[in-house]
Amino acid sequence: MNAEILAVVEYWEREKGIAKDVLLGAIQEALMQAAKKAIGPARELRVSIDPRSGDIKAWAKLMVADRVISKHDQLSVFDARRAGFPEAKMGDEVEIEVTPAGFGRIAAQFAKQAMMAQLRKAEKAMVYDEFKDRVGDIVSATVRRFERSDVVFDLGKFEGIMPNRERVPTEEYQIGERTRCLVKAVEQTPRGPEIVLSRSDANFVIKLFKIEVAEIGDGTIEIKGIAREPGFRTKLAVFSRDPKVDPVGACVGLRGQRVKNIVRELNNEKVDIIPWSPDIRRYVENALAPAKLKTFEVDEGRKRVLVHTSPDQLSLAIGKRGQNARLTSRLTGWNIDIEVEQSFLPGFDQKVAVAVKDFSTVPGISDAQALILVTTGFHSLEDVVQQASEEDLRGLEGIGEAAGAILGALRDELARRALGNGESAGM
Repeated sequence: MNAEILAVVEYWEREKGIAKDVLLGAIQEALMQAAKKAIGPARELRVSIDPRSGDIKAWAKLMVADRVISKHDQLSVFDARRAGFPEAKMGDEVEIEVTPAGFGRIAAQFAKQAMMAQLRKAEKAMVYDEFKDRVGDIVSATVRRFERSDVVFDLGKFEGIMPNRERVPTEEYQIGERTRCLVKAVEQTPRGPEIVLSRSDANFVIKLFKIEVAEIGDGTIEIKGIAREPGFRTKLAVFSRDPKVDPVGACVGLRGQRVKNIVRELNNEKVDIIPWSPDIRRYVENALAPAKLKTFEVDEGRKRVLVHTSPDQLSLAIGKRGQNARLTSRLTGWNIDIEVEQSFLPGFDQKVAVAVKDFSTVPGISDAQALILVTTGFHSLEDVVQQASEEDLRGLEGIGEAAGAILGALRDELARRALGNGESAGM
């Protein structure tokens, strides 16, 4: 059993990096508890371990007495001299070995269990010490196992966890697969420190650019803003402190190699790199590219920008399911409204009024909600059902939690109208 404990000590020292002295100290503390249980209330009991042989011995300090009243505290002059203290006399304090015959296996088993608890505690302390200063770094990790929807990664000596909220919805992970992740946090939990990893965090993309683009690393180019929908699209605004350095060109790289490497790491997530500008009009125009915009109305107090564009550019400016406009709003920190310029659309107000009326006839949709849907860019019931998800609608001011009910009502209304048209055709 002693050899087994030494083997465990050497394994933990080698695999986990915990110093042998620390481990032996933890074992001694555990063995002390085992010794007290096996020997009883001996005076000043201590346990020693031979680091080479692994021999475990128990020692106690006893008082030399002419007459022994308590064997746990005293020993006779004769026994003291026989134990290696030839000049012992009454009243002296001597330390002698008190290892009981059955101490080895029983105590070692007890100690092994307590030792493992101590070692787990030491490992958790190492996790925090090693990773507390690595938050924000990218690490290479191997998928070890799954815990429900969370992914547990092997980081070498330690494990990290990627909660479901930090996963990219378009990515699938396989056991044994090696990938790069962002160390998002080291959290103290009831189970000890926990390394939280992420691939969906916007800082993951920022860190990739800092690694790939030397000009960002040395501070020549500054990342002014980022907006990301993980797995689908990222908008990155960059600015150059050196007028001779093109910030977008530096990030894209020769023949696009730099951004290609990042896109490959993001599993082909689309990345838009745009030049930042202190002028909000120019900034919004850059962010909504390649859509061509006509005019801007800026409300500084409410931080809102109303953009007018031609009918053929509207869908491009808004993007699929409103993604382009939504990311632009997050990137700039301004509310962005996109409308068709009236001069390009005769009778625009009348068409809006007709569309609003059509929406408001649907049971469960108020006039105010109908106006919000139309001014957002949905001009028919079919537009909403085919182009918008519940999450998209929930993000609209004035819709919120009613998104699900509105989508359901629109689907029911379209089904009712289709059924009515079918019956009419049959007649």
